[in-house]
Amino acid sequence: MTVNVAPTADVDDRAEIGTGTRIWHLAQIREHATLGRDCNIGRGAYVGPGVVIGDNVKLQNHALVYEPARLADGVFIGPAAVLTNDEYPRAITPEGRLKTGDDWTAVGVTIGEGAAIGARAVCVAPVSVGRWALVAAGAVVTKDVPDFALVVGVPARRVGWVGRAGRPLVAKGGDIWTCPETGAEYTESEGVLSEII
Repeated sequence: MTVNVAPTADVDDRAEIGTGTRIWHLAQIREHATLGRDCNIGRGAYVGPGVVIGDNVKLQNHALVYEPARLADGVFIGPAAVLTNDEYPRAITPEGRLKTGDDWTAVGVTIGEGAAIGARAVCVAPVSVGRWALVAAGAVVTKDVPDFALVVGVPARRVGWVGRAGRPLVAKGGDIWTCPETGAEYTESEGVLSEII
């Protein structure tokens, strides 16, 4: 299987694109970005220089992933979601000179395996979103999100847990949670959720 790139997409020759990946209209993939196999990069999405994206990742239309972000396998980034990279954004220095790349240090967002970032959500770097976590649409993530956490609001706060299917888990009793779709069980201990294997 080959890479499918729309004629209007802008993919730098120095980017590495895995087989089966599809890059749609007006998307931009910058130099030294690495995209895994079977990814789907939506219309108008942006992937910054040196960003690393795993296999089977979906960037929906107009998602913006700024360097040096790291996305694990199976990550979903919703429409118009933004992963930032500047802790103290300014266009100019205190002296009034236009800033260049030498005037700041990019910090990244890290997204764990299977996690999903909802439409128009913003992850303010540097933060990590844990494995299989779910960030609700419009949320603003300003601190790390644990594995399997469901976070909502501005700033984002945990309101529950989700399983691998993305459905909110149901309390079964004690510290046990269950997925209403798959029946998978999880255990909670001191604010950390773990799968029961």
